[in-house]
Amino acid sequence: MSMQRRPTGPRMNHQIRKSPVRLIGAEGEQLGIVAIEDARQRAQDLSLDLVEVSAAADPPVVKIMDYGKVKFEQDKKARESRKKTHTIEIKEVKFRPTIDDHDFGIKVNRALRFLSKGKKVKVTVFFRYRQLRRPELGVQILDKVTEMTVGKAEVEHRSRLEGRQMTMILAPIGE
Repeated sequence: MSMQRRPTGPRMNHQIRKSPVRLIGAEGEQLGIVAIEDARQRAQDLSLDLVEVSAAADPPVVKIMDYGKVKFEQDKKARESRKKTHTIEIKEVKFRPTIDDHDFGIKVNRALRFLSKGKKVKVTVFFRYRQLRRPELGVQILDKVTEMTVGKAEVEHRSRLEGRQMTMILAPIGE
């Protein structure tokens, strides 16, 4: 037994089975309640499609229109709205509780560079083995990062120890 995909979008032309239907003309005028065959014939005479607008209504409402053109316009609007959306990228900088001062400075500079480009930065402190017993080391690192990014970033979210890591999200100031 093969499974057929359900068509997406409204039913059109010969997919509409229920009769009679309430017909709306191509210009939006009410044409009354007619048999489905008559509605299909009128749409065919105009070289347009018969599209089911409201299947739940009794009788179902159908409209004569150029569905290809309507679909194209809808897709065009969707493309335009996607162009205007602004995605915020989150970059991640990872630390360990036993990080050296020089490595710490390099990672903070990297975070500052991301912030200057308008990206959010997720600061993560990873704990291993016995380090889990000393979560205050992670808090000290997050405090130090916060201190070094004062004026350039604000803490958007700060978490406590979750599993083996501690995180903080920095957002650039001026957004």
